Amino acid sequence: MLYIKLTDGREIGVPLSRFPWLQRATPAQRRKWRLEPGGFAVYWDALDDGIEVEHLLE
Repeated sequence: MLYIKLTDGREIGVPLSRFPWLQRATPAQRRKWRLEPGGFAVYWDALDDGIEVEHLLE
């Protein structure tokens, strides 16, 4: 599962199976993430991919 806590206090949990590229990553790769400016997305440099928060809310 991928859990993201929003600034309004909500916590979103989504199965990694929704993001196969992230599911295939090693635990070490998944731990190395960063927030995009403004906090609109989470990005994994080593995987060259990210997830926009608005897509998690759909």
